[in-house]
Amino acid sequence: MPRPDNLAEQVYTQLKADIFDFRLLPGDRFSEGDVAGRMDVSRTPVRQALYRLEKEGYVEVYFRSGWQVKAFDFAYFEELYDVRIVLELAAVSRLCRMEASDNSVLNALKGIWLVAEDERLQDPHEVSALDERFHCALVEATGNREMARMHYAITEQIRIIRRLDFTQAERIAATYQEHAHILEAILQRRSDVAQQLLTRHIELSKQAVREITLHRLQMARQAGPRPA
Repeated sequence: MPRPDNLAEQVYTQLKADIFDFRLLPGDRFSEGDVAGRMDVSRTPVRQALYRLEKEGYVEVYFRSGWQVKAFDFAYFEELYDVRIVLELAAVSRLCRMEASDNSVLNALKGIWLVAEDERLQDPHEVSALDERFHCALVEATGNREMARMHYAITEQIRIIRRLDFTQAERIAATYQEHAHILEAILQRRSDVAQQLLTRHIELSKQAVREITLHRLQMARQAGPRPA
């Protein structure tokens, strides 16, 4: 029999996937009993999972009517993207001042992003993970652990919508091209160019993500009933 903490982890993982994949939509309400029945577990691991998701900002509790998936706050996401840009621009500026011998991280990124078209990955989940790693690696490569911690915290908050950027083939291709250009500018110590490219890259992604998210929400609502 699975341990209670393992059950809570399983419920948490499933509920988070339901939210991220739009099987549970912003505004959807449900009870602990609903989830327990669907997943064939007791209410205790469900409650533990929901409190964890509440702490992360994905759901909120209504003591008389159960739980609700939190509505997307696009103004908040915009602010997170703005802070992310500030941190990554600072990271790029520092990287362009570092010695070439300190570029092991950048050289590893070259092996992922500076590849021929037929070597590019096409799976949205894989590319999404690599994209997230690319941006986190740029900040981590500066050696500033506090900057990296702040950047990763923001990354986790925007992951729910950011991963949608890779549901379209043209965005995958654009990401490979844009990352390659950013890396080349950093390796050439062209700080101004690298920062301009990075800013445009993130702004385009932010715009695409918002449009895709709104479209996915509309399509999901039209699709009918979802899991409780």
